[in-house]
Amino acid sequence: MKPIAALIYDFDKTLSPRDMQEYSFLPGINVEPEVFWGECKKVQDEYDMDSVLAYMLMMKRRSAGTRLLTRESLGKLGQEVEFFPGVETWFDRIGRIGEEIGVTVEHYIISSGLREIIEGSRIADAFKAVFAASFVYGEDGIAEWPATAVNYTAKTQYLFRINKGILDVTNDRDLNGFTPEYKRRVPFANMIYIGDGLTDVPCMKMTRTRGGTSIAVHADGQTNLSDNMILQGRCDYAVLADYSENSEIENVVTSVLRRIKTNCDCLSLHEKQIERATDRGGTPEWLLQLNMDNTDLES
Repeated sequence: MKPIAALIYDFDKTLSPRDMQEYSFLPGINVEPEVFWGECKKVQDEYDMDSVLAYMLMMKRRSAGTRLLTRESLGKLGQEVEFFPGVETWFDRIGRIGEEIGVTVEHYIISSGLREIIEGSRIADAFKAVFAASFVYGEDGIAEWPATAVNYTAKTQYLFRINKGILDVTNDRDLNGFTPEYKRRVPFANMIYIGDGLTDVPCMKMTRTRGGTSIAVHADGQTNLSDNMILQGRCDYAVLADYSENSEIENVVTSVLRRIKTNCDCLSLHEKQIERATDRGGTPEWLLQLNMDNTDLES
């Protein structure tokens, strides 16, 4: 059975050069980006709000009387989102590279942006799951309340959902229940997290400390933040957000996929060695230790 490698992406400024609201939502209501984001910050400070909830509130307020904020209208906004070079061919290309190496590649989004816009974008079909902010819609189809708000710290729970294979966001019981490592669908060592900024740091750090790989991407000429992130040990690689064929990020990801395959092959060999030794009458170290611990308790 092929090992599964999970490539996990932020969206805004990672796959797309700008925040998704700036492509058609803000132009459609005749509001400049700096004005909108300034209003979001003001509301956040005034009500001591989470930043994601603040922008969702301002989208609802600003759209009132100007445009309907529905699932369908947000999905159409996704069609206008632009991407960094190579993004639209990246997912199939990396999938083929993974097949050649002997790894099954899956793609995921963990974003503070809106799921409805992402799912309306040209790359939506590439993802096994999209974890992002979303609205509840009333009987009239209009957004009336946040259903999910994914801020920078909440992002980390979705790493565990991918790790355990629990993609249903309403299933908290299994997510928080104990799952032995060998039963987890995607080991952290098989994860590659790709993000662009400080809001990605919790996911980057968690992925790295648990044996996976984190990649910081940057726009052309804007290297300061990503360079600092790699120097501070927050990511493993800092590369240009160019996903074209033979780009630096493609070469990095290809190398990591090879490492994932090699690690899985070595682990499989190790497990076969244990099985062979057990069949010859030996006792696994963990069982010896368990017996020793039980003896200590009895004495």
